[in-house]
Amino acid sequence: MDLVACGTPLLKNPSDIAEFSPALGLANPHIQAVLSSAGIRAGVVRRRFAGLRNLSTDLIVPCGDGVRLLAHFTPCAPGSPLVILIHGWEGSAESVYLLSATRQFHAAGYSVLRLNLRDHGPSHHLNEDMFHSCRLQEVIDAVAWAQARYQPSRLLLGGFSLGGNFALRVAALAANHGIDVFRVLAVCPVLDPAETMHALDTGWFVYRRYFLNKWRNSLMKKMSAFPDRYDFSQLQSFATLTEMTEHFVVHHTGYPDLYNYLHDYSLIRGRLENLNVDSRVLLAADDPIIPVSGLSRLQTTDYFKVDVSRLGGHCGYLENYRLTSWVNRWLLHAACAP
Repeated sequence: MDLVACGTPLLKNPSDIAEFSPALGLANPHIQAVLSSAGIRAGVVRRRFAGLRNLSTDLIVPCGDGVRLLAHFTPCAPGSPLVILIHGWEGSAESVYLLSATRQFHAAGYSVLRLNLRDHGPSHHLNEDMFHSCRLQEVIDAVAWAQARYQPSRLLLGGFSLGGNFALRVAALAANHGIDVFRVLAVCPVLDPAETMHALDTGWFVYRRYFLNKWRNSLMKKMSAFPDRYDFSQLQSFATLTEMTEHFVVHHTGYPDLYNYLHDYSLIRGRLENLNVDSRVLLAADDPIIPVSGLSRLQTTDYFKVDVSRLGGHCGYLENYRLTSWVNRWLLHAACAP
C-alpha cells in the first residue's frame, strides 16, 4: 500500500482487498465490539492522533433554524477531497474509530471533517431541543455548509452504525439540496431500528447496560445545560432501551408513538429507492447489534453496493493483537474504487 500525494488514490489496485481474517482468538463478535474502542487501543489511537489534533480546528457549524453542531476539521492541501465522518449513537467525533479513520484518510490525502450529531460530544449546550435520530435536516445543512466552505475536489460521507444510517439518508436527498456527494462509505449502518433495538434489549446484557448508561449520562448533561426545560430525575426507572425510547419519543420528539419514530429513520421502508449516489456498505454477518437480515427488505438502486464479511462484530474488524483495524483499509479501498 503506497502513501502518495494529497488527493491521489492510495491503493495500487482498488478493486482488490483481502477478506477480513482476524488472528486466532479474536474472531468472537463480542470481543471485536468491546476491544475496538476499549482500553489499550483507545490510548494508542489517541496518542497517534495527537499530531493531527494540533492541526485540527474546532468549529460550530450553523444549520437551519438556528441549530448549531460541533465539528472538527483536519485540513490537507487546498482543494483536496473531503471526507465528512459521522459517529454512532452515543459516540462522538472523539470516538476511537473516528480518530483512527481520520488518521488513515489524512495520510491518504483527504481533508476530514468529524461531525458531532446534536447532543453528542461536548455539545449539549448548543441547542435547547433534544437529539433524536430523525433530525436529518440539520445534518444535511451541515454537509451543505462544509461543501460551500471548503469546496473540495470530491465530497465523501462516511459513517459508523447510526452515523452510517445518517450518511445514507443524507445521500438519498443530497441532490435535492444542491449537495454533490461523490460517494458514501457506511460501516455497519443501522438498517431497521426496530430490529436493532430488539437485538440490544434481548442480546448480551452488556450492550443494553452500556447504551442505557451512556444515554442516561447524556441526558443528565442536557438537563444541566437547560435545567428549566428538562427534569430527568426518573431515568433509573427504565430497564430496557425500548421502554426508555418510547417514553422519550412521546414526550420529546413530536412523534405520536415508537412505531412512527422508528419508521421515520429506517432504511427498509423505501428510503433508498431513489438513491443516486455511489454508496459502499460494509456489514458483518455476526454483528450482534445490526442484524444483516434487514438487507433482504431494503429497496435500493444499483448505486447501493454491499460487502458482507463473515466476521467483524459491530464496527470491530480488529486484525491482530496490535489491535489494528481492517476497516480502515476497507474505507480507503471503498473511497478509491472505480
